[in-house]
Amino acid sequence: MRKPLMRIPYTDILAPPAVTPASARSLPGALAALKHFFAAPPPHHLPTSTVVLTGAGLSVASGLADYRGPNGTYRVNKTYRPIYHYEFLGSHEARKRYWARSFLGWSSLHKASPNAGHYAIRDLGELGLIRTVITQNVDSFHPEAHPQIPTLELHGYLRATVCTSCRREFPRDEFQEQLARLNPRWADLLREALASGALDTEDPAERRYKGLKSNPDGDVDLPEAPYTTFRYPACPRCLADPPRKPDGHRHAVRVDSQGAWTLPSTAGILKPAVVMFGESIASNVKTAAEQAIDSAGRLLVIGTSLATYSAWRLAKRAKDRGMPIAIVNMGGVRGEEQFFADLDPQQAGEQGVRVELSTDQLLTELVSELRKGAAAASDRVSVARASRGNLNVFNDMLS
Repeated sequence: MRKPLMRIPYTDILAPPAVTPASARSLPGALAALKHFFAAPPPHHLPTSTVVLTGAGLSVASGLADYRGPNGTYRVNKTYRPIYHYEFLGSHEARKRYWARSFLGWSSLHKASPNAGHYAIRDLGELGLIRTVITQNVDSFHPEAHPQIPTLELHGYLRATVCTSCRREFPRDEFQEQLARLNPRWADLLREALASGALDTEDPAERRYKGLKSNPDGDVDLPEAPYTTFRYPACPRCLADPPRKPDGHRHAVRVDSQGAWTLPSTAGILKPAVVMFGESIASNVKTAAEQAIDSAGRLLVIGTSLATYSAWRLAKRAKDRGMPIAIVNMGGVRGEEQFFADLDPQQAGEQGVRVELSTDQLLTELVSELRKGAAAASDRVSVARASRGNLNVFNDMLS
């Protein structure tokens, strides 16, 4: 039996990319290479459709931080460390800290929206070039921007919370309102931080400059309402009907006078509906991602360093199937030399493309170029049909 696929952070420094073909260093060169990528028939009788794999870099233009980009979380906050699944489940104190940070951060995601890159993917789908999107992002921008193109959210989504006991989901907006009700001083702090613009940056120094007091590790410093006092609600379903343990006895689900989860509860813990680091990816999601790769003939990777194994393995699977791969990402990509090592030095993009340009600009320009090509091809077909029609009329006149 294979071990479950778990989401684990990759911390090695990524080498600068080797752009291929060499002409793809400029925007016109990159567009030409990607047009070759889409125009050439896939090898080995593979399907003609393309599957897209995206990461945090695609959402930077929406105002969200990536991880390893020039202004990414791992670069501007050197001490940043994500919470692990076992920590969240095992520690009431860890959950307090997580939800306090999430309470402040939710507004940035909530007010953000899909950018030109997301809508360019929609347009590529309308041109018949993209069949499926696999995303590591948890911002839900893909389903919003192109509901007609199936999106597989590899690492879950932040739009909901899920109970770790009964697995029921609840809207994150409603959860945010409950957090504000249970933590009025933090709600005041959030209003102040939004007004000052302190939450518009990931840089701890800039946040402090704008009035949001924080520790060196980036955590908020609120002496009158420390993390230890932060409260979060219990799962309402488990509170009303506590689940049973394997031995048949019911779990304890307790709340304080205002409805906040409290010890000695043993169930009813709500978590974000995302795959946390150290948590196993659901087997049905893993299988669906593999099937999406296996049913396509090309792979387009956008805005990701493939640092998590769950994403990297999908690109490796595509390579093992002989699928041409195009990667559009600012900065290095984990193990990318494996994806391009065997390409013909003279190839123009049909075998593979590696581009280091802004995704929103490049993808928008690519759609424009491909539309022009499609329109020109349609005009040529119309002219050819008209010519054949005129020839038939001429023949009728001679008979």
